[in-house]
Amino acid sequence: MTPASGISQESLASIQQEFMQAWQKLSQEATQGQLSPLKDRRFSADAWKNSPTHLMMAHLYLLSSQAMQRMVDAVDAPAEMKDRLHFSVQQWVDAMSPANFFATNPDAQQAVITSGGDTLRNGMTNLLNDMQKGRITMTDESKFTVGENVATTEGSVVFQNRFFQLIQYAPRTAMVYQRPILLVPPCINKFYILDLQPENSFVKHALEQGFSVFLMSWRNPLEQDSDGMDHATWDDYLQDGVLKAIEVTQKISKQKKINALGFCVGGTLLATALALAAGRKQYPVESLTMLTSMVDFSDTGALSVFVDEQHASLRERQMGQGGLMPARELAATFSFLRPNELVWNYVVSNYLKGETPVAFDLLYWNGDSTNLPGPFFTWYFRNAYLENKLCKPGKVKCAGVPIDLRSINVPTYLYASREDHIVPWQSGYASTGIFSGENRFVLGASGHIAGVINPPEKKKRSYWTGPLGAKPPKPAQWLENATEHPGSWWPDWYEWLASHSGKKVRAVKVAGHAEFPVLESAPGSYVKVRAI
Repeated sequence: MTPASGISQESLASIQQEFMQAWQKLSQEATQGQLSPLKDRRFSADAWKNSPTHLMMAHLYLLSSQAMQRMVDAVDAPAEMKDRLHFSVQQWVDAMSPANFFATNPDAQQAVITSGGDTLRNGMTNLLNDMQKGRITMTDESKFTVGENVATTEGSVVFQNRFFQLIQYAPRTAMVYQRPILLVPPCINKFYILDLQPENSFVKHALEQGFSVFLMSWRNPLEQDSDGMDHATWDDYLQDGVLKAIEVTQKISKQKKINALGFCVGGTLLATALALAAGRKQYPVESLTMLTSMVDFSDTGALSVFVDEQHASLRERQMGQGGLMPARELAATFSFLRPNELVWNYVVSNYLKGETPVAFDLLYWNGDSTNLPGPFFTWYFRNAYLENKLCKPGKVKCAGVPIDLRSINVPTYLYASREDHIVPWQSGYASTGIFSGENRFVLGASGHIAGVINPPEKKKRSYWTGPLGAKPPKPAQWLENATEHPGSWWPDWYEWLASHSGKKVRAVKVAGHAEFPVLESAPGSYVKVRAI
């Protein structure tokens, strides 16, 4: 690189000098047989430690990677451009790791010798199978079946249209809170992240606390569908999706107001739907819960590298008037936000070493993505991620109604995860300055999914709570004064939700309603339609 590319001659010379000094030190250590083992998990196997040539290669690779990122740091460019440069360079650097190639991975080579060639044959089989699937296998998918050992909580489908099925779960206590809660999961993935296995099912645990639970199971549109789902819009998902689910839940429960919870983009949809309802002078919820959700898209975290006018315009030309955003593309985008963990790790283990991934319910769910209608996706991408209009009163209309999120004036529980790379916790926190009701903000440890799915019995992680006051402090200030609590945040939410759920009444064992008879048993048929 030269000064013309945005790096000063002084910065470039400093990077080069430090690189050469580090290189000379490595060379000396290698000559003396004193190269230190690496803590990087990609190079931590004994085969790397026992091969001076390969260990030196790994050291040099890491040294070069560091130098390349330092060069990006030294570029004189706007922060947004530097973020994109960092992302692009890191993608290339991660892909070129010597661990990713059989010829430069001594651990994979040793596995072939030890197994008598079995790992090579198994790896080729795994590769061919994944090529047919169009995605990398992250878990032993043969160990899971939706409705048999994931998504098994007892319940009934009591309504369906072309957008979703509504599940009413069977009570698990003799007495239940009068006011039910409707769960709105993300439509980008299947709902059963909230109902994995009995020991980590958010749904099951809520039922055991005496809550009546309804849940939306979003439709997974396919190319061969002929009912116009590929032309469905954001407004359709609000009116025929969220608001319809609220209406049916009200009628079945015979409650004028219900509680509602949105997770990830499900939270964005739910908040927008409630603002749409408020614009029509309708107020159907008693309380709102938002889990790792954004309505202020000022900071979109790692996804910001994909957000620009060029990308928005391209997608609008491709599918803005109809078509599908493929699940395969969406899944690949999220995987390459953490490529070493969600891409190259499996390339090495599945293909180079011929291993079968371990059975892990969360990763099974992660591989069960859904397609999205093109018009829905392009509206969401432009108005939320690119132009950030949702949080600006009256800047966007849905179904002809100006949207003002300040009109959501109900008690609101806002949860964010501290290490979330998809919804930065500060973006989740920003909602405290938007919704007009009494807000409670809770920050959990870990990431986007693991932070949410944290059953109390596991006694893992921790969470933070703190006062917001009349004018919420800046995120850093809130965290500085927050109190950390060991374990799961779920009991904190249970206590909060109970205070908005009315009195306890005898549980009704029969699902549905005269207008909404049982259609089939949970988890329903929509969730079983796979896109990839």
